[in-house]
Amino acid sequence: MESSALLTTDLGALPLLARGKVRDIYAVSPDPASDLLFIASDRLSAFDHVLGSGIPDKGRILTQLSLFWFDFVKDVVPNHLITADVSEFPASLQPFKAQLEGRTMLVKRAQMFPVECVVRGYLSGSGWKDYQATQAICGIPLPAGLRESDKLPEPIFTPAAKINTGGHDENISFATVIETIGAEHANALRELSLAIYAKASAHAATRGVILADTKFEFGLIDGQITLADEVLTPDSSRYWPASQYAPGGPTPSFDKQYVRDYLESIHWNKQAPAPSLPPEVVTNTREKYLQAFHLISGRDTL
Repeated sequence: MESSALLTTDLGALPLLARGKVRDIYAVSPDPASDLLFIASDRLSAFDHVLGSGIPDKGRILTQLSLFWFDFVKDVVPNHLITADVSEFPASLQPFKAQLEGRTMLVKRAQMFPVECVVRGYLSGSGWKDYQATQAICGIPLPAGLRESDKLPEPIFTPAAKINTGGHDENISFATVIETIGAEHANALRELSLAIYAKASAHAATRGVILADTKFEFGLIDGQITLADEVLTPDSSRYWPASQYAPGGPTPSFDKQYVRDYLESIHWNKQAPAPSLPPEVVTNTREKYLQAFHLISGRDTL
């Protein structure tokens, strides 16, 4: 039996710092240096709008996958996680346990870099559009004659500028990253991003899954580069079932492309208000997220 979708959170007097398309971020106390609470709701966005329907358990799936990957790559880079065990949260949070269970991380506050660290191993999405126009992605030249969904000669770092106005992030060159955060940090973020992608994509391959591309966010905690936010979820990554991989066109994925395709089919004008989804689309989307979780983590239950 599916649970109902959690579309919004309410933690009483606790300071709400941000309500994103999916995550609500609270400060644990009014202290500006306090730890943060990341809560993944069941909201679903498409075409830059939060839809009228949520996907039951989506927030739990995203959180549990992030926890799996934070642990898996901890030898590559430290992360901001303190604990995801609600019983270890401060006493002030215990009355809200029902909202928090399974979908919440208590994390250290980081000074975030204003860069989305994108790694692509395959040609898809905005990278495919860039390649068609320029035979390059973010200024990185690629061989001629590549097809949509082709594997790239090697994974590439294709950063984007963080734009918090609701629009799409904007692809930028590595030179722009250097101008923004300095050469030392820019090189470190590129090396770390490629190292995480290499380890994660190798694991995914053993589970019958292709990690086509993904994006990471990093910050500084006590001067050390730290992996933050979510990591390697179907919301931040393009996962393909290896059994259905066929370059030369779009590849089926474990993300919300299924929802985008439905919205295109009903000719929504992509303006507010965003529509709700029929029950079968909600159910099928939930199954795609669950399948990604089960395959990647090897766990049967959330």
